[in-house]
Amino acid sequence: MGILLSKNEWDPVDEPVVSEDSPKNDDGTGEVDDLNSVPTKTMEKEMDNTIFNEKTESLNEPGVAEHSQNEDIPGGEDEFKPSQTAYMEKGKERENAVIKEKCNLLKAPGVSEHSQKNDDNTGGEGRIKPVPTKTKKKGTSNMTRSVSEDKQSVTQVKKGQCTGNIERLLSRLRLQDKKTKMSPADLLKICPPVKQIHDTSEKDLACTFLQKLSMLDYRARYIPVRQDNADVSYSQTVTISDSDDLDALFSTSVDSQSKECHVHPMDVQMAVFHCSDSFLKQNLVTKLSQCQYALPLLVPDPVTMDIECPLWTFRQITKTWKKTQIKGDSNAITMKTMPICKAETPMVFFFRLGSLPVSKSQLMNTVINDRHSTFFHRNCPGSTKSRLLMDGVAEIAWYCPAGKPNDSFTDCIAFCNLHGDALSFEKQREILIEKASVTVVLVRTLEKGQKGTTVISELYRSPKPLIILIADNDGGAVQVKDGKYKVGLKDRSQSDVSEELKGIIRKILNEPHTSFQLESMAKVPGVRVDEDDEVCQKGKSAALKTVNMLQGMEISKIKDTFLPCQGDLWHEWCRINKELYHLKGHIEKEKSHKQQQLSKIRQNQCKASCSELMKSFTESLLSLPSKQKEYFLKWTQILIDALSTDDLSSILQSYDEKWTEVLTLKKKHDKSDLLTNKQTELEQISKTLQSATFGLEHIFREMGQIYEAHRAVQAESRAVKPKHTHTDWSKYPKLAADLMISGHPVELMDGDAGHVPLTWISSLIKELIKKLGDQRVFVLSVLGLQSSGKSTMLNAMFGLQFAVSAGRCTKGAFMQLVKVSEEIKKDFQFDYFLVVDTEGLRALELAGNATLHHDNALATFVVGLGSLTLINIFGENPAEMQDVLQIVVQAFMRMKKVKLSPSCVFVHQNVTDIAAAEKNMDGKRRLQEKLDQMAQLAAKEELCDAECFSEVIDFDVQKDVKYFAQLWEGSPPMAPPNPGYSESIQELKNIILSKAKCSAGITLSHFNRKIQDLWKALMNEQFVFSFKNTLEIAVYRKLEVEYGNWTWALRSNMLAIENQLHTRIENGELDKVERSDLFKAMSEKYKEVEKDMSKYFEDDRDKEMLVQWRGRFENKIKEFQEELVRGVERKLDEVIQQKKACKKLDDKKTEFENKLLQKSKKLAHKLKDKAKNQEELKKHFNSVWDHWVKELTADAQPIQDIKLDDDQANILNDLGFEWNLIFECKKNGRYKKISEVGNYSDYIVLGKHQDTTGKGLASQVATFFEVGAKKIINYLKRPFEHEDQEMIRSLINSVEKQSLDAIMSKPVATRGYSSTYLQEVAKTVQDTVTEFESNKKCAFKKEFRVDLLLYVFDTACSWLSQSHKKYKTSNDALTYLESKKTQYYNIFSSFCKGNSSAVVFGEMICEKLRVSIVEAVCNKVAIDLAGEMRCTFPAFNGNRLNLEKHLLKSLAEKEDFDAFITYIRNPRKQAEAFIKEKVNTYMLGEHKDKALSILRKNVEDINKLVIQALFDTTKKVKTQRGDTDMWAKEFSSLLSDKLTLDAISCQNFKDIKNFDFLQETIEKGLVSITKMISQLSLDQMKEFRLRPDQILIDQLCNCCWETCPFCAAVCTNTIKDHSPEDHSVPFHRSQAINGWHYRNTEILCVEFCTTKVASEGSFYPCHDSNHTIPFKKYRTAGPPYENWSITPDESKLKYWTWFVCQFQEKLENHYGLKFTQYGEIPSEWKMHEKKEAIQSLDEMYSTN
Repeated sequence: MGILLSKNEWDPVDEPVVSEDSPKNDDGTGEVDDLNSVPTKTMEKEMDNTIFNEKTESLNEPGVAEHSQNEDIPGGEDEFKPSQTAYMEKGKERENAVIKEKCNLLKAPGVSEHSQKNDDNTGGEGRIKPVPTKTKKKGTSNMTRSVSEDKQSVTQVKKGQCTGNIERLLSRLRLQDKKTKMSPADLLKICPPVKQIHDTSEKDLACTFLQKLSMLDYRARYIPVRQDNADVSYSQTVTISDSDDLDALFSTSVDSQSKECHVHPMDVQMAVFHCSDSFLKQNLVTKLSQCQYALPLLVPDPVTMDIECPLWTFRQITKTWKKTQIKGDSNAITMKTMPICKAETPMVFFFRLGSLPVSKSQLMNTVINDRHSTFFHRNCPGSTKSRLLMDGVAEIAWYCPAGKPNDSFTDCIAFCNLHGDALSFEKQREILIEKASVTVVLVRTLEKGQKGTTVISELYRSPKPLIILIADNDGGAVQVKDGKYKVGLKDRSQSDVSEELKGIIRKILNEPHTSFQLESMAKVPGVRVDEDDEVCQKGKSAALKTVNMLQGMEISKIKDTFLPCQGDLWHEWCRINKELYHLKGHIEKEKSHKQQQLSKIRQNQCKASCSELMKSFTESLLSLPSKQKEYFLKWTQILIDALSTDDLSSILQSYDEKWTEVLTLKKKHDKSDLLTNKQTELEQISKTLQSATFGLEHIFREMGQIYEAHRAVQAESRAVKPKHTHTDWSKYPKLAADLMISGHPVELMDGDAGHVPLTWISSLIKELIKKLGDQRVFVLSVLGLQSSGKSTMLNAMFGLQFAVSAGRCTKGAFMQLVKVSEEIKKDFQFDYFLVVDTEGLRALELAGNATLHHDNALATFVVGLGSLTLINIFGENPAEMQDVLQIVVQAFMRMKKVKLSPSCVFVHQNVTDIAAAEKNMDGKRRLQEKLDQMAQLAAKEELCDAECFSEVIDFDVQKDVKYFAQLWEGSPPMAPPNPGYSESIQELKNIILSKAKCSAGITLSHFNRKIQDLWKALMNEQFVFSFKNTLEIAVYRKLEVEYGNWTWALRSNMLAIENQLHTRIENGELDKVERSDLFKAMSEKYKEVEKDMSKYFEDDRDKEMLVQWRGRFENKIKEFQEELVRGVERKLDEVIQQKKACKKLDDKKTEFENKLLQKSKKLAHKLKDKAKNQEELKKHFNSVWDHWVKELTADAQPIQDIKLDDDQANILNDLGFEWNLIFECKKNGRYKKISEVGNYSDYIVLGKHQDTTGKGLASQVATFFEVGAKKIINYLKRPFEHEDQEMIRSLINSVEKQSLDAIMSKPVATRGYSSTYLQEVAKTVQDTVTEFESNKKCAFKKEFRVDLLLYVFDTACSWLSQSHKKYKTSNDALTYLESKKTQYYNIFSSFCKGNSSAVVFGEMICEKLRVSIVEAVCNKVAIDLAGEMRCTFPAFNGNRLNLEKHLLKSLAEKEDFDAFITYIRNPRKQAEAFIKEKVNTYMLGEHKDKALSILRKNVEDINKLVIQALFDTTKKVKTQRGDTDMWAKEFSSLLSDKLTLDAISCQNFKDIKNFDFLQETIEKGLVSITKMISQLSLDQMKEFRLRPDQILIDQLCNCCWETCPFCAAVCTNTIKDHSPEDHSVPFHRSQAINGWHYRNTEILCVEFCTTKVASEGSFYPCHDSNHTIPFKKYRTAGPPYENWSITPDESKLKYWTWFVCQFQEKLENHYGLKFTQYGEIPSEWKMHEKKEAIQSLDEMYSTN
């Protein structure tokens, strides 16, 4: 807990207390003072003649007077009265004094409000310290020994009383429940805002104090307390007396015994101090120092009374001052900046002896800073009569001169103040007198015989300067002797005394004097130093081990020596990496070269990554426990800062001097070489200053570079592992994540290199996610000009630790996590704030060095990252305001264009009069006008429309602008922070929190992706063009998967509905399908899908991003349902039409069946004697069957089979093509691949070719050098014999589609085939080709026309054959009867065996069931199998991109070039082939068992259905005594929805009466049917209406198949018509794959289009273009280019580089082109193996 108290040390109930009337001495204990020494006669005489040469006005000891008051009591000197308690004279026995005091202690009810008080408040409520034990002198009597023992007894009593009072104090402040001491983590979190009210509840005092102090509000000491406790007396309370007695008027006492005083402000500070761990203490003291408050130097432990020096708490404090020295006739001013622990300064020590009517602390304040209460005193707001924790505390403060004439002192001076009566705190007094350069002692009077006489005598004899301030003396300053002064205070103004005192101190310090250094306190015996704690020492020891390596080294060379990875190597890597986005010349070769350079640099970094400094540092981080690790990091920073302090001060001084010289020369308009030389020297000093900047962040930066280097080398599969490796590099992100969680800022952007180490940051955030989970964060970023107070503002607002100092404090960008506290977590949708602090815009050291580009990039990066960005404007300079506004508005414009929507708040700092509402309104108006003006300018630059800033971003000038008061209340360095600034901080924080409540934040993983996306886009010149929101892409891909699930749910439902309706149509129960009935049938499933969609869009963690697509996808699902309904309606209508078309045959089927049954029965009766001889029976049956069929079909015309080959040849010949040509073309089979030919020149008549090659290649060269610009522009265009390849291919594809559509529109299935169908198609093809020739001014050879017609015929023939076969089966009586031959042979055979009618009828029913069950089962299995594969088969269970990945893997594994070409030219065709192959493999390969189990389950289900129908039918017929007709009708009716049963003829089975036997017969037959179907070959499923491969093709291929116009990569969007979304693909390919080459050459273009669009190259958008389009503006080329999103990307999919290398020769042959000269394949590509290529496909999917 805060202060550990054991039970026996205190008991607040019955403790004895000191009576207000008991006699007391100076320390308030009532004990007799035991003086150690008596002045010698000589000394007495000297003192008589000097110091004590004044009349004693009172013989009373001014010690513990009943009515005396200390210097901190409100009311001033008038309240002080002469002491009413007589001082114990020498004649009075010490024993009596002791006995009397002990009696008073036992009787006293409590501590009187008039008890002894110290100099800073009005008493020590139980806080009474024992007089330090003194050595007993020779001759001391036993009585003295007895008195000493009694003193110890009394001290123990008081100690218990003190402890109890402290415990009550902690209880009142709600600090007693702390199980552990408070830590910085308690402060580093978003808590409920500090309420801007006039008073605070006592229980909230400690928390409010901490919050206000963290915001640099020095009023944290003056927090008004709300009067919510009747038992506590408040300073504002007025006591009301109801007595009208005149005596009451003259009474000097007020009855307030029953009430406690409210908590003293300094008790709040010290209670918090004691209850804090060392790190929070350090933060606390640092904030006190920033508030220009005095700091605890010596602190007595409240319980043990041990004295502690909290040296550790001073370690973060750095002071800056300007020392003035007289040199000749002028003053030389030297600026000094150093850690205060190291500073050697004079120290002036103030203490008092006894109680005084004046305030020592207040007097000290007038000496140091008369405008600010550096030391708390009695007249400060909130001062009370009692305090517990300040007596004996020594505080220290420093006066830091500003180098101005009105400085009080010319150098830095420490002032130390001992609180309380110094007689009571001998140890502190003696320590500080020893350390002091000047001692200032305050006494009431100066005369012999006082308790303080000994102290003053010793000081007087000491050689150290002494100033005695006498309260009851009205004389001025007197120098008693050299270095000894006395000054009267009575009836004198404080300012006069202060000026005299300052003059004396200046005079003394002008002489030689001792200096004081804080660190020397560590060597003082008897004082516990906090840094001596074991854990601190271990941390320090580890830090020393690391930092000692740097001792004696020039600070500017440390980074080069010990941190080599972040120096030239890293800067060179960044430079080359940026160049990758701006390639020229032979792009792929140049890119390959630069990537090799990057790899080499990484390898060099690995070799250099073993510096002893980094080894020592990282080993300590890895091995030390957490607490020691914290100390280690702090000590490392402290020691590093100490190293650089002197060097930096010297460099800054040199810079200042040189800058002054340059300005002087400029004022003289000196344009000589001298000015140039001085400017060069100034630039050199600036560089030295940059290299001399060295801190802990540089060590962490080195860790990041070591990690990135090793990761890169590890990723290179062929890279040789360096000999020297640091094995712990993989743990670095974890270490950095731990530090970030514990509250350390982490560098996001390297400010020196101007680069974001993406690999390091990504790994760090991933480690954060591992430790915290993928928490949601609200990203708050800040942007503003250099030195405009951004870091100070963030530190004050959230208690952060961003570096702050003059000049360019923050380099790059840093990020820090701030947890949202549990108290307010319910109000937010995220868990952390992530604060991003950035370097300033318009930095001086960047002037003229690509400043604008740097600032625009930084602003875009920061604005893009932030959920909310604070735009910090400093001062009221319109020019500076315009600078930052222009940059900021352009950044927000870019965010709008890439669909990011951050918000902003403008913070206008250092405004002179923030209270003037009218001025603020005018300021806001001007700001709005300026923003609108900047928005219009930015709109022109970013090529978009915007008239005002509110069109760019949601912005309200009334709510989103905050004016800040200036930071300092006066002039630094002694000025405290302005309380108005702290109020502004709190108001801004409230604005931020209110905006944050409306935000869901983003996940850490989203933040990680955002960093990557923004930075990669910024590497390109055109941010908007280059930005790729990978998280948005990933969310969209996930949505596509869900969309696939929703559409499959609808499709599978519709397939079941279609199956059922198809069966009913076939059974003659349905002759019309209404669209409304289909919608109704699937309405339930559609509602389920709608519900799933709503749940997904509303509950998914990325719902904020998903909302942009919700309406579109809801519409797409609706459209999909309508498309399904239309498709099924069309198919069922065709079935109905077919049914009607074959009605003639259907009507005859019953007649055929009856006649065949009669004939079979008749024949069987004749041959029943030969029934045992099956061969003979079969022979007889066959002999009569043909006769029966001929007899039954005598009046029917048979339908002939079609001869498509003959028809095709005849049609071609009729068109004028020779027979030899036709037969030759059919024989060589080249026509089958006509759509995939790479070079169509063999088909073209050269004589009629448009002559483009005769003009000379020199004049049409593909590339030429623009010497002036020194850049190469590549004009890409295919020569005529190749450039029209795509158009010819488009002609072929178009003709094929049109022809197939025309053929499929013919009623072949219902009316049969006619050769006129092919004739019509042939004529259309001929006309289309002729038109093409006319338009393109070229001519095709006859071979082309023949091959094209054969190709079209070949495509159509499959469909024609199937349709005609269906027509023949449905309409040809002969075909129908032939299909029934086996069935009737079985009936005949059964009759021959003498079976009853029931058996024969049962067998006939079983045969009908067999055919119907097989069909029903196979159709159902097709649906179920497709569903199973859709859900579980990896290639089919995702989105379109997933299918693409598996398709490409399959192609690579087979290495079939022809299949690749099919994929490139007709990706859908190859995808369909892939699906068919995988379905076939699934059914017949490793998943065969699963497929068979699906088959068996469906057989079992149908079997159960049939058996139940048998049972129900038999039961009903028996109950109603029906006949065979009734049985057949009922049985068919029960199965009509599931099975297609032919009409059952009962004419020959009227004699059946035993329906149970019939049922039994059929059931037996079903057993064999079930067994037969269960063993059915899955390959037979292809013969039925529904096929699993076709179902999956319909589902998976119903997507976008557009291809990139450059590289033919296929758009991977799952939705077919995804407008307005652009076509896109995660990774593009080499343009050579699509046949692109340099104009009028045979050189293939090997570059990837993602590289080209970032290059300086150009291209011809179409074959007849005479003008080129820059690749960077490819969208301006119109369709199809404008509909494609191709973002610049230096990464390559190894798959396609492997493909180009693997099939180089075949590609060259295919296109008739070469990979040569500037189309040469980079050597790096040839290193990729097939395994790597296939693995890279997984990267494609995981990335997107």
